[in-house]
Amino acid sequence: MTTESPRRDGPVPSRRKGPLELRRRQALQGTSDQHLLDTHGAGRFVHTDPWRVMRIQSEFVEGFGALAELGPAISIFGSARTKQGSDYYDMGLAIGRLLAQEGVAVITGGGPGSMEAANRGAVDGAGTSVGLGIELPFETGFNPWVDLGINFRYFFARKTMFVKYAHGFVVLPGGLGTLDELFEAMVLVQTGKVTSFPIVLVGTRFWGPLIDWLRETLVTEGMISPEDMDLIQVTDTAEDAVDLVLAGLRANTQDRRGGMFGSAEEEEEAAVEEAEAVWSPEKADGE
Repeated sequence: MTTESPRRDGPVPSRRKGPLELRRRQALQGTSDQHLLDTHGAGRFVHTDPWRVMRIQSEFVEGFGALAELGPAISIFGSARTKQGSDYYDMGLAIGRLLAQEGVAVITGGGPGSMEAANRGAVDGAGTSVGLGIELPFETGFNPWVDLGINFRYFFARKTMFVKYAHGFVVLPGGLGTLDELFEAMVLVQTGKVTSFPIVLVGTRFWGPLIDWLRETLVTEGMISPEDMDLIQVTDTAEDAVDLVLAGLRANTQDRRGGMFGSAEEEEEAAVEEAEAVWSPEKADGE
């Protein structure tokens, strides 16, 4: 991101670093992820990493605190390079709006392109628009349609928030970041780290070759099971994408008071009832 210099001598480098706004030479520092993952001389981690752990902890605390009462939500992924007015942008706009009209919050990476489209759609639908930003050398900041924005230093803390507070994924066409998020979601469902998590891909022309490769190469070579292909669904319309992801929610959400989704208090009561079904003082006395 760049801003105009007060002296009008050209654009000024500028980017976010957690809660910090860095400009000029300060903006040229390495990112927090880079400092964490780069290999340094022997022993240096003893002096730096313990403090870094506290910073990482603070990112989780901030994220948990900001999103704990978000309610039902869907994470939407897609390219930051998607242009306004393109079919993919319009698709993201429609999906965000339809989800908001169903009372479901929209979570994106908070950037431009498809992320902006989904956030904008959520605002148009009078819903909750969330952006989870990340510190990057070429960061552009939050798009103007993010109502609740959290900026992260570390990718893994940000990824946790995408999964922990979403009930499913809608994946628009995108690049390496989108593929990373897609395959991570598939692995989490495949390994049972999250249960019955609907993953909907939008755009059969775009995703078709990847689906074919998964089926014809990974399944054929025995690298994944044929049933792993059931982890994802593909569609070409915003309406179908929303129907599929909400159907996944309905299929895996117990009927509670107040509609498809219960309140936080009702969810807590259900969790207590489930725990008591496994263990209770009365059962313990009888053991």
